[in-house]
Amino acid sequence: MSLRSLILAAAVFAVAGSGASAAETIKIGVTPGPHAEILEVVKPIAAKKGLNIEILEFSDYVIPNTALDSGELQANSFQNQPFLDNQKADRGFKIESVALTVNFPLGIYSRKYKSWDAVPDGATIAIQNDPTNGGRSLLLLQDKGIIKLKDGVGFKPSVNDIVENPKKLKFIEVEAAQTARSLDDVDVASINTNYATQANLNPGKDAILQENPKGPYVNLIAVRSVDKDKPWVKTLVESYHTPEVKAFVLEKYKGSVIPAW
Repeated sequence: MSLRSLILAAAVFAVAGSGASAAETIKIGVTPGPHAEILEVVKPIAAKKGLNIEILEFSDYVIPNTALDSGELQANSFQNQPFLDNQKADRGFKIESVALTVNFPLGIYSRKYKSWDAVPDGATIAIQNDPTNGGRSLLLLQDKGIIKLKDGVGFKPSVNDIVENPKKLKFIEVEAAQTARSLDDVDVASINTNYATQANLNPGKDAILQENPKGPYVNLIAVRSVDKDKPWVKTLVESYHTPEVKAFVLEKYKGSVIPAW
């Protein structure tokens, strides 16, 4: 073989070897709806940077963290910091946030009433049965002057912390994923935006109450603590925090989902 052929062969081998080592595949857990849809936009951007993403959808808020902590997933994108902190405290997960993603302002919805003023005394209201999201719903109601909670309840108040309830609302606690389905059985329901959009509810038009989008409830990308400094984490975050992804969020969700970068 000539010297020129040897050089060409070595170059080809080096490029092939570099491509093989650079390509990496990770599994990311999401809830259905916007989180999954946004990751589908991130996916080809990351692929160009040598990171292949497999998206796995979960129908609840616990399994994605359990699967991440056990190493079945490399990342997840579905939760906010108060929820993650609560999960870590309760379950000992060694996972942490590496980037902010989007905010989903929580909404109160009704199939029976077009405004909160029309909701009668003694109405039934469904809220989430997990401490973070249920507490978030109660804080929304307090912010709107509908109930009053004990002082110092933080981000995780419970129904037992209600000290004033002038409308005598009857609270029904259900899994977050079931709140939209409960609308036919209750007067009003507090529904996380990802589940609202799955149920063809438009948060900007259909919510009769909505929380202030500024606050601690911005969603995030979480990884295992041992992985936080790995190169693929940086690639994932850079791929998410791009103008293309931001433009998609703004156009697709028209204000019901807000970019946080």
